[in-house]
Amino acid sequence: MRVLPVADRELPGGHPALGGGQPGRVDRDALETDLRLLGIVGLADPPRSGTAEAVAACHRAGIRINVVSGDHALTTAAVARQVGIGGPGTAGLQVVSTEDLGDPAEADLDAFLRDDREIVFARSSPETKLRITDALHTRGEVVAMTGDGVNDAPALRRADIGVAMGRSGTDVAREASTMVLTDDDFATIVRAVEAGRQVYDNVRKFIVYIFAHAIPEIVPFLVFALSGGTVPLTVLQILMIDLGTETLPALALGREPAEPGLMERPPRPRGEGVIRPVMLLRAWGVLGLVSAAAVMAVYFTVLWRIGWHPGDSVDKGTPLHEGYQRATTMTFLAIVACQIGTATAARTEHTSLFAVGLFTNRLLLAGIAFEIAFAAVVVYVPALQHILGTAAVPPSDLLLLLPLPVLVWGADELWRAWRRRAATIPGEPVGDSR
Repeated sequence: MRVLPVADRELPGGHPALGGGQPGRVDRDALETDLRLLGIVGLADPPRSGTAEAVAACHRAGIRINVVSGDHALTTAAVARQVGIGGPGTAGLQVVSTEDLGDPAEADLDAFLRDDREIVFARSSPETKLRITDALHTRGEVVAMTGDGVNDAPALRRADIGVAMGRSGTDVAREASTMVLTDDDFATIVRAVEAGRQVYDNVRKFIVYIFAHAIPEIVPFLVFALSGGTVPLTVLQILMIDLGTETLPALALGREPAEPGLMERPPRPRGEGVIRPVMLLRAWGVLGLVSAAAVMAVYFTVLWRIGWHPGDSVDKGTPLHEGYQRATTMTFLAIVACQIGTATAARTEHTSLFAVGLFTNRLLLAGIAFEIAFAAVVVYVPALQHILGTAAVPPSDLLLLLPLPVLVWGADELWRAWRRRAATIPGEPVGDSR
């Protein structure tokens, strides 16, 4: 609240305070004496609506907010408390004025930044912002700094991400920053953090989906190499999987909606890579192995139905060759069916699919529909049968494919449920960093 007194005074024309009636020669000191107080006016500049909610979202996401201001300590602290800085969910609020801080070039800021309290730095100079940024970097923190003035440019440039005000900010501040707020609203920063986490999650989901299919494509060739038997999958059929059926569902995962609890997770470690060991374990050890086992089970089931026994020849011209083509085609279709289950499972990294919703990603549904149509063309168009070595399969064989998507997705659902339960056990790693 800024308080202004309002006063007046009656002066006759030609009064000396008015310069004797001569324009431009007003005596200000003489004019502002013997005034009559009429009252006081309070000017409030309240925080924008939604700021307190945005601050609370930062706290839930593990983001600490420090205020660096040139205003008085009492004023700055009052505004900070009004929006929830240093409130519930934090270690409290500490107010540090320039008298406590001393020379910003020599101050030991680590003494103030050592604990988890949120801090108000009042009566601060632009150099203080730069010094605080460097001190937080020394502690291994990821720093976002906001500013709007020319003097804020060095701190905006030094921070991991500088955020400039688009409306009230100077050109220099906007040029030095990484992100510009077109609405000058703090809540926009929080929405940007959420969008960034969502994109990062979706990149990981894309990787899991792509990596999971390596196992069911490799295992058939390992079976052939170790047994000296028939190849369950041809090279051209693998190309149809990698370049045809796999592409659109993978791209659709990039538009997956955010998972529930996205902004309740702690920040990931600074040195953590996009690909983590637990992702590889999930892709290869859960989704990949279950898919490979299902695919090989379908292959040998079809061979058994046509009367094949180990050691029987399936070369071209033999009685079993046509049945062998049917078996390899079913292997191709089984991988496609497992892809559907993998794409469905990859939609969530932590929560259950039911918490996200089965039909919330319409692009993925369209990608799966294209995948099925593409596989049908590969299998049932005569010209492609001759090129790719596929054969039309009867409905009795197609029934073998129906449980595969549910089997793959169900195995991963159990895996994620086990991880969520393990995260609640004392001593177990928690969150996104395992």
